[in-house]
Amino acid sequence: MIDLFELYFHEDCPYEDESVELLGIKGKGTLKIVSRETGVCACADELAEHYRKKGIKILNYLEDGKKFKSGDTILEAEGNLKLLFRLWRVSQTFLSLMCAIAEKTASLVSAGKKENPDIIIAATRKTHPGARLFELKAVRAGGGDIHRNSLSDSIQISQNHLEVVGELKKLRAMKKIEIEPRSREEALRYVKAADIMLLDHLSPAELRKIGPELKQLNPKLEIAIGGIEVENIPYYAPFVDIIVVSAPYYANPLDMTTVILKI
Repeated sequence: MIDLFELYFHEDCPYEDESVELLGIKGKGTLKIVSRETGVCACADELAEHYRKKGIKILNYLEDGKKFKSGDTILEAEGNLKLLFRLWRVSQTFLSLMCAIAEKTASLVSAGKKENPDIIIAATRKTHPGARLFELKAVRAGGGDIHRNSLSDSIQISQNHLEVVGELKKLRAMKKIEIEPRSREEALRYVKAADIMLLDHLSPAELRKIGPELKQLNPKLEIAIGGIEVENIPYYAPFVDIIVVSAPYYANPLDMTTVILKI
């Protein structure tokens, strides 16, 4: 399996750290990554494990899902100063991104559950290339779920599929079948073949009407909505089982800083 951290750190320092070499920095030191904002921790454990593989001692880190405030330490380590300087910037950037995803997810989950305690906030697979493993983990750290990990782990018959294949015949599969109909008529026609019906771009009023009709025809059906503005989650949550979002991946990175000291 590809070691993503090796890729990240090699990209930032493919040879030597010219600044450290010029200054002749040697010996041991400590590194502390501190948040300047409140947030929810994600993936510090993954980063800590990579540090250990590099021979760096981990003094402390926050677990996934742990809330933190301004001034809190996310990760603290001790080891070779040259290596700490090499790891510093990418580590800080990584945690600022993953914790932002977790924090954004947590806010969306909170907004949805206020209106529907059983709602699932599920993130799409529209992750940044090379970061899916960690971004999905960050969503879970924030209390969200995953809509689809990949094309290989679930079935979703989209509007494009329907355009190509035309009329759906009898469907049987080991995995749940999700269908994204192109119209109300298609939703009613295929409701019994679906485990999940993804009704993108409908209004809350439209969902209030069609939802009960679909569930009467298929009591086991789960209704999902996507393609909505996240600020509208409270208006949709009472009428669906799942809200599919991509917004957490594009949350503004949290403001963090790193302190390195010689010992």
